[in-house]
Amino acid sequence: MTQGLPSLHPHPGWSDAPAPPPSATVGKHCILELYGCDQARLDDEAFLRDTITSAARRAGATLLNLITHRFEPQGVTGLALLAESHISIHTWPESGYAAVDVFTCGDHTMPERACAVLADELAAAHHKLTSFRRETPTAIAGVERQPSHEAPPSPPAAAALVA
Repeated sequence: MTQGLPSLHPHPGWSDAPAPPPSATVGKHCILELYGCDQARLDDEAFLRDTITSAARRAGATLLNLITHRFEPQGVTGLALLAESHISIHTWPESGYAAVDVFTCGDHTMPERACAVLADELAAAHHKLTSFRRETPTAIAGVERQPSHEAPPSPPAAAALVA
């Protein structure tokens, strides 16, 4: 039986339950198992790079870096570093299977949308999607986090290292 991805809710990536307060979670983590996928697509590194890029964009995430590796005789691993966290994929073309992990922080991203792109583009016959909220650690729950505007400290000069 093919499972459908949950319909997209107006509050990105969350259920119909009232949205949690911003400090309750740091983000949402999705584990996606894809079965019966197109074997050629699972083994096509360039196709997977394009698909991961599209998935990140569809999730509303900012792609910082993407690294992939094609194995011999088959299979690809990819890791997308997002400003909001990451997307990873590991493929087994001989089995028509892909293991996907999507974690995004913040309430502006929609990790289920990334999962939908990957399931569609890899032509999965069926899939299993498990998602859960990542709780904010108690130590930082009440702290308003702001980006640092200070430049990181400069490394010591080479001459100082020799002295």
